[in-house]
Amino acid sequence: MPANRRSTRSSSKASKKAAKKATGKVAKKAAKKAAKKTAKKVAKKATKKIAKKVAKKKAGRRQGSRKKISGVSAAARREIIEKAAYLRAEKRNFQNGDPVADWLSCEKEVDALLSKAAA
Repeated sequence: MPANRRSTRSSSKASKKAAKKATGKVAKKAAKKAAKKTAKKVAKKATKKIAKKVAKKKAGRRQGSRKKISGVSAAARREIIEKAAYLRAEKRNFQNGDPVADWLSCEKEVDALLSKAAA
């Protein structure tokens, strides 16, 4: 009988160890997913703040200095630029970059694409 007890104990230890290991994997996966979700939320908020700052800077500029792009409203244009800047930041995992520089470079790209489409 003692042999059976040992085998039962070792198998229960093994199953507990396996369950703990599996739980650890699940926890790591959940933590990674939560971190990614949080990073997206933070980036979205940062993008909105940057959009406001850029809009304030541009408000000080002369009104007639920019060509009008036909067929696209200002809100739709801003939304396109916002998504492009977000995707650019996401591509580098929201690290080592300047959000304002991302915004401004995406703005140039979007304006160039919209002006080509309008022509």
